[in-house]
Amino acid sequence: MPEQARLWIYQAERKLTQEEVKLVQANAKTFLDQWSAHGQDLKSSFTVEYNQFLIISVDESFSQASGCSIDASVHLIKGLESALGISFMTTNQVAFLQNEQINLYPFNQLKAQVKEAVIQPETLVFDNTVQNIADFRSRWLQKSQNTWINRYFQ
Repeated sequence: MPEQARLWIYQAERKLTQEEVKLVQANAKTFLDQWSAHGQDLKSSFTVEYNQFLIISVDESFSQASGCSIDASVHLIKGLESALGISFMTTNQVAFLQNEQINLYPFNQLKAQVKEAVIQPETLVFDNTVQNIADFRSRWLQKSQNTWINRYFQ
């Protein structure tokens, strides 16, 4: 995918098992093989990172994702949630990489986690708001002190 390909990151509420990752991969592949917008096939791809993040990308220089096509991708996510009994829409939690494992903390507990030194300036945080491949490569995983979380270290 080119650097400007648009992407969406879906964060699972827990690490997926290998069997669950295979299910996610099979469903995502089936979906993306037929994904289209206004009758135009979308040039798209996906990856599962850290067994916890499903990342879908679209090369919009080929064909742009429309509201209906984006809704269809959300339908894929809802189907996965139903099949696995988990949420991929954990938007109220921030993911951190600590000791080679993903830890999720609710937004309203971040200040306390910093105060207790559970989260430190060097702690790596995932920024799931990145919107394209270039940002994903440069900003998706970075030190907390280089993000909006830095205000809690003051």
